Amino acid sequence: MTLQSLCLYRYQIPLDKLLPVGIQRIDTREGLVLHASTAEMQAEVEIAPLSGVDIDGNPILGFSRESLEQVIDELELLLPKLEGVPLDALLDAAETTKLPSLAFGLSLLHAKLNGQLPVCRNNPGLVPLIYRNQDEDKAALQNRIDALSLDTHTVKVKVGQTSLEDEVQLIHHILAVRPALKIRLDANRAFTLTQAIDFCACLPLDAIDYIEEPCQNPSENPDLFEAVGIHYALDETLHDPNYQFVMQAGLRALVLKPMLVGHLSRLQSLIDTAIDAGVKTIISSSLEASLGIAALQAIAAECTPNEMPGLDTLGAFSCDLLLSSGKQRCLMLDELNLIKSVG
Repeated sequence: MTLQSLCLYRYQIPLDKLLPVGIQRIDTREGLVLHASTAEMQAEVEIAPLSGVDIDGNPILGFSRESLEQVIDELELLLPKLEGVPLDALLDAAETTKLPSLAFGLSLLHAKLNGQLPVCRNNPGLVPLIYRNQDEDKAALQNRIDALSLDTHTVKVKVGQTSLEDEVQLIHHILAVRPALKIRLDANRAFTLTQAIDFCACLPLDAIDYIEEPCQNPSENPDLFEAVGIHYALDETLHDPNYQFVMQAGLRALVLKPMLVGHLSRLQSLIDTAIDAGVKTIISSSLEASLGIAALQAIAAECTPNEMPGLDTLGAFSCDLLLSSGKQRCLMLDELNLIKSVG
């Protein structure tokens, strides 16, 4: 198959409520849509590095190392070279680029055009994400917890965001309402080792599946496990392009954000290596719009079929992108900002 045409678009979607990016908050999501066609089919992918600035104008830290502008600059140079060449040129470009979000997008586009990533027809379910919205009172948060579906068996709770007392109380309230729930905690490296020990010592550990990135210094995560017995997961650690899997005491899961991990082959390699070591692999979002979330659902169904992905972030979006998730409005290509077109 040969690439016949490629178009690059930019989107900007306001959020109905703030979304947490670590301890920061964002009120808008920006990204790109890359559309490509061959004689046989066409496909679109979302490329959206998790970077930019937060609501206070501060740079987002700890996630994508590349900016959206860097991705645009590289694609503007790349697209003319892809017109009229074999489809596998997408993989060559994905292996060459040093920008993880672009490597992911190009390798995903190749998979879609090759029919290697079928549309996910079955909803894999969601692990509800629980965090306290800005200026939200405790009663409103508790009402959301009380309204959790009976089909929900696992929830993810952001911690390291407010006071230790409030967050411990929140976890105990969740379990008072639904005692059988398993809880995944996400700390985004918020704690020193001492703080993490103090926090985890107050928790009912048999209800905690794991805590993501508990310590500011990740090398201290095994020390937390030794001190308290709580298992942990790696997330931000995996964003280092030089990361190589090494089994550690207490490691229970890798939380994989494909937009930050990069090429699909690297994602699959991490999944295979972790599973061989008895470590769970969880596909998670980088706050993509509906087009990107649909791709992550398909990747999760294909690569981690036994694990429920962490994709409960679309609720904050004011509209969908190309693929409807049920919102009143869905942006289509002709409503986006066309940056470059070839073919």
